[in-house]
Amino acid sequence: MDKVFIEALEIETLIGIYDWERRIRQPLQFDIEMAFDNRRPAATDDIADTLDYKAVSKRLIEYVSQSSFGLVETLAERCAGIILDEFAVSHVRLKLSKPGAVRGARAVGVMIERSKA
Repeated sequence: MDKVFIEALEIETLIGIYDWERRIRQPLQFDIEMAFDNRRPAATDDIADTLDYKAVSKRLIEYVSQSSFGLVETLAERCAGIILDEFAVSHVRLKLSKPGAVRGARAVGVMIERSKA
């Protein structure tokens, strides 16, 4: 299976369950792998046949920067749904990291995998 990936996409948003978190925007980091058959774009050398990772990135930036969820789990689920619903992707693996959330750890977060039914 071919994969298209976006690595270390940083997006600031309002996220968290504590009062102090609800008053500041925090950076989140996304690592995304998307199942996509790359044979056609490889044969045609035409960007129109690709999975446009710039379009995926822009869509997530738009959505995440306007969101205000309490849990990273909820945000990860919504982002995976957007990718599956709006792009020609059959499977997505998404890692959402919240840097600096736990003292002594570079980041914490969730990793999810979702497929089209």
